[in-house]
Parts: sequence; C-alpha cells; structure tokens
Amino acid sequence: MDPAETERFKQALSTQGARVGQHEQALQGIMESLHNLTAGVTQLSGRLDQSFTQLNALTASAPAPPPPAPDIPVIHPVNHSSPPLLHNGVWIRRVFVSGTTDTGFEKERFNTILEMEQREYNDIIQWDFHDSFFNLTLKQILFLEWMERNSPNAHFLLNGDDDVFAHTNNMVEYLQGLKDNDGSKHLFAGHLIYNVGPIRASSSKYYIPVQVQESNSYPSYCGGGGFLLSGYTAMVIYKMFRSITILPIDDVYMGMCLAKAGLSPASHMGFRTLGLRLPSASRVQSVDLYDPCYYRDLLLIHRFLSARMYFMWHKLSDLNLKCGP
Repeated sequence: MDPAETERFKQALSTQGARVGQHEQALQGIMESLHNLTAGVTQLSGRLDQSFTQLNALTASAPAPPPPAPDIPVIHPVNHSSPPLLHNGVWIRRVFVSGTTDTGFEKERFNTILEMEQREYNDIIQWDFHDSFFNLTLKQILFLEWMERNSPNAHFLLNGDDDVFAHTNNMVEYLQGLKDNDGSKHLFAGHLIYNVGPIRASSSKYYIPVQVQESNSYPSYCGGGGFLLSGYTAMVIYKMFRSITILPIDDVYMGMCLAKAGLSPASHMGFRTLGLRLPSASRVQSVDLYDPCYYRDLLLIHRFLSARMYFMWHKLSDLNLKCGP
C-alpha cells in the first residue's frame, strides 16, 4: 500500500470512529432518558399517593360540578370547578397537563404563569418532572393514573397537544352517534399510522436504537397530536403500563399497550394530526387556508396558533356561517 493509500485509509478509519462516537453519545442520552423516566414514574407515584390524600381531604366538602345529563357521555374526565362547556346535553371539561421547564428564573416565571391560569380557570394539573419530548410517555402515565383516581367513571377522553384545534361539538355528535357504546366499550380513534418502525438515524428527533427497541416494526397507533378514547380503553391502557417497558415515543407506546391488550386503534378521517392540506393551495395563492368552511366537519387539526384557534372557534360557532354555493 503506497503512502497516499495509507493516508486515505487512516482518514476513513478516523471518520468511522467519529461516527461511532456520535452514535454512542446519542445512545447514552436515550438510555439516560429511559432511566430517568423509569425513576421518575416510581418517585412521582409515591408523591401522588400523598398528594391525592391531601386533595381528597381538601375537596371532600367542595360542591360537586354540574352533573351530566342521564345516559349522555362526558367527553372529558376532569372533575374541576371551572365552568364546563355544554353541547347536546354533554358537559365537556378541560384540563392542561404539565411538567416543569427550564431552571432558575425561567422555571419560576413559567410556574407563575401556570398559577395565574389555575387561579382564573382551575384547569391545571402539574407534576414535578422536566417537560420534554422524551418525557411525554411519563406524562401519559401520570395523567391516566390521575384520571383513574379522580374520574374513574368518565365516559370519553380527548387527549391532544396544546397546538391542536379541537372541534369538541363535532366530537360530541360523533360519540352520540356510536351504536351501543356509552364509553363502557373499546374506542381509540384518530389519525391511524401503521406499517412503520423505529427510526435508526441518530440525527432524528424520533431516533430509537436497537438497544431500546429490537423489533424493526411498531404496532398500529394513532398520531400523538390528538386522539379520542373511551373511559374503558383508558383504564385498559393504564393497567398495561406496568407490564410494558417504557418507550419514549408516547403515541407508539400507547399503541403497544393496546396491542398487548388485544385491542386495535381505529382511523377517523376527522383527525388531521399532520395539519390540513388543501390540494389547490399550492396553485392558487388566493386560497384562504383558514376559511372555516374547510374545518367545519373535522374533529381535530394539528398545529394551530392560539390566535387562530380563537378565530376558528368563534367562526365555527357562528350559526350564520354559510359554506358552498
């Protein structure tokens, strides 16, 4: 081998070594996240036992919220005193689930904002864990544990990100149209994803190494931007948590729980967790992407800014809204 070839060989080995080092660092980060996630579940479960005892003592004498109409499903399980929405005889209760973020002054400011929201609307549930992408599974586990303790008789639950537009009136009407399901039978509906597997590229946000997930395929699942499930299915998933190794991709993990329980998620065209795509929008610049007529029959659309949520909700609530010729 001549000196030039020897030098190229050394450079190739050096480059390969650097790539191996990057993969090892990425794997170490994910393994640390999984370790912290598991430890967090154990630690927070202990805190929950104490917190719920105190909460029950504080709320024992509090007046009950307005009861739902007989035999009508409740779409959200939150047993808070904030005024619920009412549609077709159904009480719709809302809650925001949060961890903590940042450190020092930023963390203090974030918690102050949450305290202001809680005082005004009484709709915050917060745990002391770092609110990050890899902790979304932990958030799912803690919330379903909270729900099992506080609202075990909830009929239906909407689980969605904070940047989705949720047309809850359409959801109520969809649920009321179900045959023989008042929430006591299986339902898990959303944007169905299937025939996919772990992403092995360490540069990806969704990177899962083989040390965490050996299988190259995932069970079918619904996109985590938002999905609708029955109270029955929520409790089935909750019972599966302790028997399934935690995966940091929360929507996939929910699908894994369903698969182990012998249940399947269902596709619903009204869920657009990848956003609403209009075929003509790329060709005609004058198309209004936020024309309410495009959204009036949908249930949930991902990636909405707060101002546009407010605008869309009031437009779709307008009884004089006219669409079509």
